[in-house]
Amino acid sequence: MTGQVVHFEIPADDVERARGFYRDAFGWDVTPMPDVDYTMVSTTPVDEAGRPKEAGAINGGMFTRDADRPGPIVTIGVDDVDAALAAVQRLGGAVVLPKAEVMGMGYAAYFRDSEGNVLGLWQAGGR
Repeated sequence: MTGQVVHFEIPADDVERARGFYRDAFGWDVTPMPDVDYTMVSTTPVDEAGRPKEAGAINGGMFTRDADRPGPIVTIGVDDVDAALAAVQRLGGAVVLPKAEVMGMGYAAYFRDSEGNVLGLWQAGGR
């Protein structure tokens, strides 16, 4: 699974407005997460494990835009976030937000690539 695009994120200045926009424009299911600034975005049906049923399809999320994550983000699945961040830095990229556990589901981090784009990393499996 390493290297596959597994998730996307859309920043918004007004998350409630953005939820309505994507729900009404594309029929996406948008589910606010209690107590965190995050909305799960389902673009396609999922199986019991929460993975898209259709090969190649991905789901995503939405959050309040901030200076570190100003534009849409493509998230890449990796086996080891720490190793991926080390490779990014070795190749001229930079860590934007370091590895953090995400509600017991896995680990996420954000990096800036050699062209200045911010992308995400996801390592499945938590505690």
